[in-house]
Amino acid sequence: MQVSSIELDSVSKRFGSVEVISELSLTIHSGEFIAFLGPSGCGKSTLLRMIAGLETVNGGEIRIGGERVDHLPPGARGVAMVFQHYALYPHMTVFDNLAFGLKNIGTPHDEIARRIEEAARILEIGHLLQRKPGQLSGGQRQRVAIGRALVKDPKAYLFDEPLSNLDAALRVRTRVELARLHQQTRATTIFVTHDQVEAMTLASRIVVMNARKVEQVGTPMDIYGRPATEFVARFVGSPAMNFLPVTIRDRAGLATAVLGDGSTIDTDVPLDILPTGGDLRVGIRAEAIHVRPDGAVPGKVEVVERLGDRTHLHIRLTDGNTLVAEDKGVSQVQPGDTVPLAVEGATAHLFDDAGLAYHARQ
Repeated sequence: MQVSSIELDSVSKRFGSVEVISELSLTIHSGEFIAFLGPSGCGKSTLLRMIAGLETVNGGEIRIGGERVDHLPPGARGVAMVFQHYALYPHMTVFDNLAFGLKNIGTPHDEIARRIEEAARILEIGHLLQRKPGQLSGGQRQRVAIGRALVKDPKAYLFDEPLSNLDAALRVRTRVELARLHQQTRATTIFVTHDQVEAMTLASRIVVMNARKVEQVGTPMDIYGRPATEFVARFVGSPAMNFLPVTIRDRAGLATAVLGDGSTIDTDVPLDILPTGGDLRVGIRAEAIHVRPDGAVPGKVEVVERLGDRTHLHIRLTDGNTLVAEDKGVSQVQPGDTVPLAVEGATAHLFDDAGLAYHARQ
């Protein structure tokens, strides 16, 4: 198994006069599982295709295993790509689909058989080798598509939203299979997705992209717990982080956020890192807001979402702003109830006019 780092050095991409990637630099370490996460049109698939050689690079360099590859054709870069659409040859058996690319480059027959046997063992598709794609389920076809990449023994695997065509239950099972595959192979992997759950559960680091630029790079829990921008805080997490306009009061060097109705939330954000002037918003996750008798923030429940293990409450505060709070799964709260909310201010963040985040010191 080959394992290689991937380095992007001030990489840029233009379509005509429109620049879609601007001087982006990123290092993906050998054996790392990286997710490119962002909404449609943010540039994540374009970036992946540039690494694969399916899009030209207008500026900067791409290196794989220390070797510059941005001038090389796709087949010479040593990477294998798995697409959103399986792209299997319908008239060929699974074995022949797996063997096709290897035959084209003159791989010996016994080596082809060995690689296919190993890939079939890892992906548990040995019993499918003599079937044709039309006889397979969607999940089986996706495993064959992954197997076709696996037999190439590439330096890196590139996945372009490979789970988006699967139904919800199959998506979960295939996600687990991908995690198991990476644990077995420890191959350098880039996974493009718009699904935060896929990124959070699979990746060792996440690259969050928005409007063709990188918003933040970090581990899943860094992205979730210390978002760099308001966009990241809104995009990662379900439900999205709550944002409320506040004024700031000094509390022994820390910021107390004052809501529109005078209610307060004691944060651990130091005052000395906050900008002077401009509006601020406090950002709080739903799981940090609970209905409790000692709660200091009053609100009226508008919608109750019962999710089994927990309940989400959509609440309108007395100043007119709304938020989502979390209650226990067997919550007795009903729409129309007025409830006291207790907020865990130690987990709160503050955001400025530009959407930049300010956190408690670590």
